[in-house]
Amino acid sequence: MSGHSKWSTIKHKKAAKDARRGKLFTKLIKEITVAAKLGGGDINANPRLRTAVTTARANSMPTDNIDRAIKKGTGELEGVNYEEVTYEGYGPGGAAVLVMALTDNRNRTVSELRHLFGRFGGNMGESGCVAWMFAKKGVITVDQSAVDEERLIEVALEAGADDVSDDGDVFTVSTPPDAFEAVREALGAAGIATASAEVSMVPSTTTSLTGTQAEQTLKLVEELEDHDDVQDVASNFDIPQEELERLSAA
Repeated sequence: MSGHSKWSTIKHKKAAKDARRGKLFTKLIKEITVAAKLGGGDINANPRLRTAVTTARANSMPTDNIDRAIKKGTGELEGVNYEEVTYEGYGPGGAAVLVMALTDNRNRTVSELRHLFGRFGGNMGESGCVAWMFAKKGVITVDQSAVDEERLIEVALEAGADDVSDDGDVFTVSTPPDAFEAVREALGAAGIATASAEVSMVPSTTTSLTGTQAEQTLKLVEELEDHDDVQDVASNFDIPQEELERLSAA
């Protein structure tokens, strides 16, 4: 869990840079479109859509963009037909890697992702080879300087969180997927600022990495996340905090 939450925090600090490049908006629009297609355009009745729209608003996406994405998903506007695909594999050093993608061309996506895995010393595997190591959970991180631990635990658990853990410079709040929004809203109502918040695949075990293997794994994850068809990447790597910060800043 610790490796995941550390990387999650660093990843969200890079979100502003992604937004300026337009990549983050593109990924969020895809997610909103697919969420609306699968569960309808009513935010109150579609938890996945509500989460996607909340994330988009938090990243300053214009309301018009959000509305168009919803209408493309419900068929009110013409749009691209995306399908959800999950790819699995291993990074250098044996860390499990799970890639969640939305694509309009499976052949193109799998070819390009296989190339990325190979380029950084990893390899794609068969369906199911690593998915069993992960479970979908809400993950919310809070800077330790922003809140007293006892106060955070009280608010989070009362709102439906499973656990609050100490991960160095952040507290990590873990929730069931269906309680994610309620916990995030409860923290906001209590004046507790969050560093990051997402529903993602969280590993049950971790693989410790250092040195070249750690560096190559981070490069692989970053390149996968930067791919236009990739919505999210989960991995069970655990890299020491100091090394993780040094490599992410490089």
